[in-house]
Amino acid sequence: MRGVFLAVLVAALGASAALAAPARRQTLPPALHLVDTSRTIKLPSGKRVPRPVTTDLWYPPARDGSGPFPLIVFGHGFSSTPFWYLHLLRAWTNAGYVVAAPVFPLGNANAPGGPDEEDIVNQPRDMSFVITRLLAASASSSSPLSGLIDPSRIAVAGQSDGAETAYATAYERPWRDLRVRAALVLSGAVLGPKRYVERDTGVPLLAVQGTADRINPPIYTEVLFRAVDRPKFLLLLRGAGHLPPYTKPGAKLAEVERVTIAFLDHYLGSGPLSAIGNAARRLQSAELTADP
Repeated sequence: MRGVFLAVLVAALGASAALAAPARRQTLPPALHLVDTSRTIKLPSGKRVPRPVTTDLWYPPARDGSGPFPLIVFGHGFSSTPFWYLHLLRAWTNAGYVVAAPVFPLGNANAPGGPDEEDIVNQPRDMSFVITRLLAASASSSSPLSGLIDPSRIAVAGQSDGAETAYATAYERPWRDLRVRAALVLSGAVLGPKRYVERDTGVPLLAVQGTADRINPPIYTEVLFRAVDRPKFLLLLRGAGHLPPYTKPGAKLAEVERVTIAFLDHYLGSGPLSAIGNAARRLQSAELTADP
């Protein structure tokens, strides 16, 4: 079973924080089984239980040391799982980011009774809950995640319904999380009414959109892009659909990887602003609108 309770991890692996980096890597959990006791989900039987948020984790290569690292919390699309996006998530970790991907309890492909898209309004709180638990674990000297995450460098990201979730977490009342420092919105939309969007947050946005997307058409991304102030970037992928640019290896996924990493490196690190435009120019079918 991939999911394990954080409390069990702390008890079993508490001494790992003092280990050298290579040894410590062997103790890091591939997933955490987190439970939000302040909220519940309704099972098909009608029973209500505390809201489980199993979270898959990926870490930077051992060559990058033991941290602290910037954190990306990624939201999967409706009726999918984080592993559909494994190629993209691994690209981010190889670039030096810890990636945490919660499995939304009622929006994932294996949800009890089948996925329920109406639960999307609860997903931004799932993202914030994961941030809170990971920061607490990173701040604890007895945790296997001790010192792993830099609390000043947190991004949210997502695709489709997960992108709506990330956008709400970064920009919309009543879900906005002030700890978020950057947002990646991949074929997304505004989650609540447009009046919920806080325009002047200062949180940098990179929106990515396929022009042939028939599920979340380009107008959705145009609306969310215009709703916030700079710094913001819009990457259009000519001829791209809804899911393949983020899951199917090829030129478009490679372009998404390059541009998202350049964006994150600049706004969460020390990468040059020019790298974002340079990355976008490597694919002829890509068009970048930049307002840094």
